[in-house]
Amino acid sequence: MKIELTGPPAVQETAERAARQVSNPPKIATQSDTADRTSFRSDSNSVASLVSQALATPAVRQDRVDALRLAISAGDYKIDAGKIASAIIARNAE
Repeated sequence: MKIELTGPPAVQETAERAARQVSNPPKIATQSDTADRTSFRSDSNSVASLVSQALATPAVRQDRVDALRLAISAGDYKIDAGKIASAIIARNAE
């Protein structure tokens, strides 16, 4: 799955949304409230920092893709069917 965010406006929007949530905390539950509630708070700087780190990480590890492409075209890429089958079985057993 690929998540696409477009540049700094997405970072700014996320940071602003987090800042609004921090500046407008939810009301404190009274004894008359019957539903359980919880809230998570974080400052907008840490959210913006995490978002910028996520956006800086490449979605595709191009060096791995290039190495596989080269191995396939040279005929050096060997597939171990038993290993693949074992991995599928192990994954379905979870």
